Amino acid sequence: MTHEFEVDEEITLDATPEQVWQAIATGPGIDSWFMGRNEIEPREGGRSSLSLLGHTSESTVTAWEPGRRLAYRGDTGPDGTFMAFEYLIEARDGGGTVLRLVHNGLLGDDWEDQYRALSVGDGMYLRKLAVHLRHFTGRTSAWNLFLPGPAMPDPAPVWAAFTEVFGLTGPAVAGSTGRIGLDRAEPADAVVEFAHEPDFLGVRTADSLYMLVHGYRDTVVVERHAFATSAEGAEAGAKAEAVATEAWTGWLNGLAGQGS
Repeated sequence: MTHEFEVDEEITLDATPEQVWQAIATGPGIDSWFMGRNEIEPREGGRSSLSLLGHTSESTVTAWEPGRRLAYRGDTGPDGTFMAFEYLIEARDGGGTVLRLVHNGLLGDDWEDQYRALSVGDGMYLRKLAVHLRHFTGRTSAWNLFLPGPAMPDPAPVWAAFTEVFGLTGPAVAGSTGRIGLDRAEPADAVVEFAHEPDFLGVRTADSLYMLVHGYRDTVVVERHAFATSAEGAEAGAKAEAVATEAWTGWLNGLAGQGS
């Protein structure tokens, strides 16, 4: 049995409508703040895809109005479920842009858990988009991590691990500072950009945007978008990605040990 749902979110962004459009309507732009690898055919009726963890989901673009409106609808699954997204862009007087996201469709049997995750997660991803546009404008990520880990029903040790890995000594609130050394050769200064205890922690360094998630079905997820400098080549990027993947996989395995 399917269940209708809708999530309606709005955020003000420190960017022009054109910059927002590039971030939400191009594959490299979406990759730089969302999840997985994304491709989009730039026209109404075009096809878009999201590839994540060995699975590709496809959608049809239902509205393509550059700088104003983008909408797409996912293909209907065998159980009748689907998701649709609509982005509405409006320039603000005096600068900046208001972005509204309407996310709706039909969810499946575990719709309550899915809706709970979406109702919080959609807003957190928009906040991640805001960090990308504020601090990495005009840049796209060289590589990304999306690493799911263990299911941890107790949120307390998860949140403690989130704050510890970034060296936060006080409450995890926007503006708090720390250091991250787990996934890189040299530790880097880190700043909390947003926090929604005990589910989401968004952190920025000079070269990366991180989000740690305790989300759907209590699963812990690590996300990182790495923005390379012009001096870094593909080989160095691949090595950095491998080092980061190994480090965060070990960290997630350590969490799993705590939860067993």
